[in-house]
Amino acid sequence: MNTRKKVLFICTHNSARSQMAEGYMNTRYGDRFEAFSGGTEVTKVHPVAITVMKEIGIDISSHRSKLIDEFYHTPIDIVMTVCDSAKGFCPFFPGKHEEIHFSFPDPSGLTGTDEEIHAGFREIRDAIRSWIDPTFGVTSNQ
Repeated sequence: MNTRKKVLFICTHNSARSQMAEGYMNTRYGDRFEAFSGGTEVTKVHPVAITVMKEIGIDISSHRSKLIDEFYHTPIDIVMTVCDSAKGFCPFFPGKHEEIHFSFPDPSGLTGTDEEIHAGFREIRDAIRSWIDPTFGVTSNQ
């Protein structure tokens, strides 16, 4: 019997923030949680998100962008929104669940040199990690 809690990360495009959160959660806490991600719109997983996650040993290259509709019939325990626009959809998400929100900047809109864009993605990746760890009672250096 699977006793892991199901966690759904939601952002607008399901291309970077929620994808990084899903990958991190499944890798770090997969023994206790099963994470998914979805968006209010479908795009594609951002290649720089894949790259910066690979830098910390997490492969999200097989992830795909999904609408939150795909999870309407999945019993979700925790809905975690990672942007303000997605937060507005949570009251309409069916089922009983805990809702947690924290808004991160959208790295897809970053401009500059490749190194500046990668640095911005890393900053958001690390902010997501620093948010998830204490939310689930663990510090990132454990």
